[in-house]
Amino acid sequence: MQESRTAQRRALKSSMDVVTRIEAGGQPKIGPEELLSLCARFGLSKRTLARIREALLEEDWGEGPFLANYYANIPESCVRTFERVARQVFGARHALGVSSGTGALHSAFVAAGVGPGTEVICPAIGFFATANVVTLCGGKPVFCDVDDTLHMDPAKVEALITDRTVALAPTHVMGGVCDMAGIMKVARKHQLKVVEDCAQSCGGSFKGRYVGIIGDLGCFSISAYKTVGGGEGGLVLTRSRRLLERASQVAECGGLWRPDRFAPSRYPGELFVGTNYRMSELEAAVDLVQLQKLPRLVKRFRAINTRIRQRLKGFRGITPRRSNDPEGDVGYLLRFYAETVELTDRVVEAVREQGLEAHGRGTQGENDWHVYWNMFPLTEKYGYGRGLCPVADDLYDRVVTVPLNQWYTAAQCREFGDRINQALGSLCAPDPDAPPWI
Repeated sequence: MQESRTAQRRALKSSMDVVTRIEAGGQPKIGPEELLSLCARFGLSKRTLARIREALLEEDWGEGPFLANYYANIPESCVRTFERVARQVFGARHALGVSSGTGALHSAFVAAGVGPGTEVICPAIGFFATANVVTLCGGKPVFCDVDDTLHMDPAKVEALITDRTVALAPTHVMGGVCDMAGIMKVARKHQLKVVEDCAQSCGGSFKGRYVGIIGDLGCFSISAYKTVGGGEGGLVLTRSRRLLERASQVAECGGLWRPDRFAPSRYPGELFVGTNYRMSELEAAVDLVQLQKLPRLVKRFRAINTRIRQRLKGFRGITPRRSNDPEGDVGYLLRFYAETVELTDRVVEAVREQGLEAHGRGTQGENDWHVYWNMFPLTEKYGYGRGLCPVADDLYDRVVTVPLNQWYTAAQCREFGDRINQALGSLCAPDPDAPPWI
């Protein structure tokens, strides 16, 4: 098998040489101009770009780099390094870098057995991509209501299980974490796979274990829109070699990942058609650095979140969001509930008047793909509508969200807390018996 793999590598390398070989004083296919284009995208000044250009032109570029994961003729590609770093950071047995969080979900759901005629239980609050991919696989998403943590309520899962259910898809929402003990208990009782959607809570943990390694598969969006990531990338974690192989079968075009890519099946069910969610080398080059920053980033967020909550006072009509694991939340948001949607409007306005960013649906909520009844490609297909998950309906309209910054100093945390107190105190009476912030 190794000889076959080596022969394939030599054949492909020969083909690439035809494209990239420098003939008669030509230029490499990829060279200084392409690297300068990347530097420009990073926002460097014209002066700096000129200095970089001068340095690059002094280099002997030879045939230039081959910017692909496979056959790059380097000790370890950036994609492989990214996967290795992911295993080290999260303590995972297997890691698969892909092109997006949605690609990670698709690969994982197929690996878990989602297909036509199956059902997957998804949270009423999360993001559209999770339930969307279930439908893409040919399955049907079944929405489960949340509890006061805004996460899937394990007590409500069992009533939704049918003979078509193959998986649970808990989503760790906005830096928080699910009650994974309760979810895993139900899943194991009914022999269901658990696919964790960790896109919004990368670096979160439950009872000392990173989210993403508790269930059977963990999916991440490593992208510019999340706490870590530079462009568009994704990640799948699993402890099972077979699940990794099935996920790779989806992401690597139906078998390109295998030791002998052109061989027939090694075991029943190994091979099936796939697509291409392959992570690019350029994306991996950024994201492997980003992922190494994750532990320190989470530590900073948790510290400033704790400092701010220690500063906050109790007020009538204000309830902090309950956490399934206060020490495991990532902590990049401060979230609490106003007693009514009308008060939500007023609280958001008052916090903004203090010079802080704040969000809340309240009475004027806009459509939002983070709540099930606004996921119109699904609601129009399945007839889902508001009223299916009453707790989610209520809490999502009343929750107030205040973003935090990991770089706040202790003094800035005190000032931040004081401004929140001023905003809430302008609308609500002090209440020493109010639910504590910490």
